[in-house]
Amino acid sequence: MATFRDLLASAKAEITEVTTEVAAQHAADGHIWLDVREPDEYAEGAIEGAIHIPRGHLEAQIEARIPDKSTPVVVYCAGGVRSAFAARTLGELGYATVESMDGGFGRWKDEGRPWRQPASLSAEQQNRYKRHLLLPEVGVEGQKKLLDARVLLLGAGGLGSPAALYLAAAGVGTIGIVDMDDVDASNLQRQILHNIDRIGDRKVDSAKKTLTMLNPDVDVVTYDTRLSAENIIDIISGYDVIVDGADNFPSRYVLNDASVKLGIPVVHGSIFRFEGMVSVFHPLEGPTYRDMVPEPPPAELAPSCAEAGVLGVLPGIIGSIQALETIKVILGLGDALIGRILSVDTTEMEFRVFNLRRDPANRVTWENRDLIQVRDLDGLCAPWLDDH
Repeated sequence: MATFRDLLASAKAEITEVTTEVAAQHAADGHIWLDVREPDEYAEGAIEGAIHIPRGHLEAQIEARIPDKSTPVVVYCAGGVRSAFAARTLGELGYATVESMDGGFGRWKDEGRPWRQPASLSAEQQNRYKRHLLLPEVGVEGQKKLLDARVLLLGAGGLGSPAALYLAAAGVGTIGIVDMDDVDASNLQRQILHNIDRIGDRKVDSAKKTLTMLNPDVDVVTYDTRLSAENIIDIISGYDVIVDGADNFPSRYVLNDASVKLGIPVVHGSIFRFEGMVSVFHPLEGPTYRDMVPEPPPAELAPSCAEAGVLGVLPGIIGSIQALETIKVILGLGDALIGRILSVDTTEMEFRVFNLRRDPANRVTWENRDLIQVRDLDGLCAPWLDDH
């Protein structure tokens, strides 16, 4: 029967083992570092830029983290044993160029080579976000990005409620909320941030209570005011993403112009009766709201939810998708709805995606940001640019 030494010798006979010096040179030439140590070891220090997959999860996660099997990889552990077995496994999985670093991170560190302290979470956070940490695309690094992120919600109503709840639950560190309304009994059919005991309270105060009780990691910043040209730049500055739950065209246009001027992506959502839509307007990467709606429709063709009604569960669907797209933008995860419109018809349960292109006639662009003058529209939504 084979011993551990026999198995290790067999693995090393089948792989390429390199010194720390050679590994460093190969990494400089474009090889990817793969750290296969346990999470507690990784938390104490790692090589800059390393992908971390504990040896026990390697087979399940490696193809998602390094999908291109022609990518050259340098594997390391603490001393060079686990990395040898991991390197053999990668070869069996079809990875073409794999090396194991002899001596591991211990030798690397002893030689005075550069390393860093990875992002870390408290024991309570590790438990709270455990399901995120199991996702290779999120992990500790991604969760730290969420905790460091700043997201502003325009509205604590039908769309803002589910978006805020899921963003808070996900651990978005700072959530700003703009709203100037009171909680009314008619809101409770769909605005799930609030409850019957909060009727008459300011919506921003009610929202803060709910989110703080859900996740104490979250700093909730409230703006009990109407968003206007006078205050919008001050309010949205410093936020990474804006979730648009506005229910009127003037607010959408002033938000568009200010967000384009500052280069802040907006996750737009809208609802009407049984239908809704979501898109991501990223001024640096794709079209924006003015590309989709150059001018507002006549009032008689665009009644509000208060006039036309809305199925209570619909904002939950659309707002949740807005939260998802926001997280994708923060993490750089997948393919966000930039340049695309997701349309939802709940009566037929149809989800359709339409492409959205930049309008050559639209002059409110990132390239023209220095010319944009953000002004209240008062029903007139023509852009204001300083051409002189």
